[in-house]
Amino acid sequence: MDEQLFFKKLNNLCTSKEIFYFLSSLEVMSDTMASGALQRISEVEVDDNGLKNPGLLENEVFRALCFQFEFESSKLSNTGLLNALQALIKLRIDPQSTLMASLLSESEERLGKGQLTAENLCALGESLLELEGPSCAMLEQIVNHMQEKDIERWSPEEIVMVYKILQVTVREGKQCQNLLNRLNSVTLRTVSQLSPNFASVILNSLVVLSQTQAVPLVTALCKHSVKHVPYFTDHELVNVLEAFLYFGQKVKVFTEALERHIPKSILTMHPQTVSKVMQYCCRKKILSKPIFDAVAEGFISNADRLTTDQIAAYITPFGTLNYLPPSASSLFRKLETVLHTRLRHFQPHTLLHLLHSCVLIQRYPINFLPKVFSPYFLQKLQAQPPALNRAAMSQLTQLFLTVTLECPFYEGPKLLSRYQVKAFPTLHSSPDVHLFKRVKTGLLYLLKKRIYFASDVSTPYFYVVDIEIKLDEEGFVLPAAQLEEVHRRIALCVDGQNRFCAHSHNLLGEEAIKQRHLQLLGYEVVQIPFFEIENLQNTRKVADYLHKKIFPCTYG
Repeated sequence: MDEQLFFKKLNNLCTSKEIFYFLSSLEVMSDTMASGALQRISEVEVDDNGLKNPGLLENEVFRALCFQFEFESSKLSNTGLLNALQALIKLRIDPQSTLMASLLSESEERLGKGQLTAENLCALGESLLELEGPSCAMLEQIVNHMQEKDIERWSPEEIVMVYKILQVTVREGKQCQNLLNRLNSVTLRTVSQLSPNFASVILNSLVVLSQTQAVPLVTALCKHSVKHVPYFTDHELVNVLEAFLYFGQKVKVFTEALERHIPKSILTMHPQTVSKVMQYCCRKKILSKPIFDAVAEGFISNADRLTTDQIAAYITPFGTLNYLPPSASSLFRKLETVLHTRLRHFQPHTLLHLLHSCVLIQRYPINFLPKVFSPYFLQKLQAQPPALNRAAMSQLTQLFLTVTLECPFYEGPKLLSRYQVKAFPTLHSSPDVHLFKRVKTGLLYLLKKRIYFASDVSTPYFYVVDIEIKLDEEGFVLPAAQLEEVHRRIALCVDGQNRFCAHSHNLLGEEAIKQRHLQLLGYEVVQIPFFEIENLQNTRKVADYLHKKIFPCTYG
């Protein structure tokens, strides 16, 4: 039987039993046909969980095939040798067996003699990478031989394989930046030809290889990824999102592609992929209502199947970005049910972060706070990295302040004073310097003297007020330093873009809760958002705007 007819029949067979029956009817087979048979067996008998039917390895036809490859490896064609190696690796044949040792030894010998084509080198490289823990020397040899094949003419398959090999050799401490520079340059010209899988693999390699200087390539790959969003596997999409995060990329059309894809796929996507999507949105401060609404629905449907880390990854961005989806009541009812059932399974810091995110959006985890404020839980927090650092203590303090101000009916344990911070860190909410300066200049124009307002005012309640103005009982402005006869305190919140979600007028959760709490503490909160002031052309107009915002009763 000629090879063309053989492969046509072989590819129509769907079980190893059918394949073995077909093979036993043949009198002779070339090594290419035999290796093709092994490959077809691996295709039909191996899935994500491994080998479906381990008994097939004892089949006499299978053993005869293996015997041929083990004892006649030197007579095999390159294609037969390397295809057989790939198939046997996929079938989980013991790498230490004499069969595998024979094939690997023969491959290494031909590699050393330079007898392998570029296609052969790719196949061998893939096999060695699959074995996990391959000889770094062999991988280096493959790369060296590949470089002799004219890097400018490499196919996408060859480019991808070299990136994957370089990931391994770099982990072994090998330096190869010169080759990477050439490879990055060549890859840039082939980006438009890359499949979803290849684009994902290369982006992942660029992350692992810390190619922060390859900005043109990263940018091109990220833009190229947009059209592949509906076609990425879960694993591929995670790789792409990690690259966006690592390289600081934010491509609006990519987010739009996610917005089209996620709502349709949420119920079939792997929870880890959804978690990564939410991490991407959270870190980039992207409040995408289509994505968040879909994730909320997905959580309501699938929460019982999520790990505790995934539960936190799904929910915390809602608090961070200060958003309640239409299904909020069902979402948080489901969360409460899950917490009641699995509270003890949460790592302490994960639980603290999750509950803190809830209070940012006025969802109060009253039933779980006695546990959080208990000495036992606080000791567990201390024992687990990053221990009771400033961020953890700030979240504890804000939880305590929330129940004090917003849940007066709470009668459980209080947070001991030694676990409370005196001021919340302002890393993400520090005022925009330029905006702050414009507001202060406008206030000086309006109030005539600098003594009538104070900036960066610490309060006894952990918050720092951007600008404070004091008024007496008749509404006259008092010097900022005066302590007596203060009837009203006005807190100006000078909100730059860093306090809002990206391209949005939606305050971040940490700023929203601050303004809410300042109001409950007796301040008159006046928000000065960047988008209201950025187009005012001079100091007089800024002062006029501030007059209208702060003293509306006397304006005009």
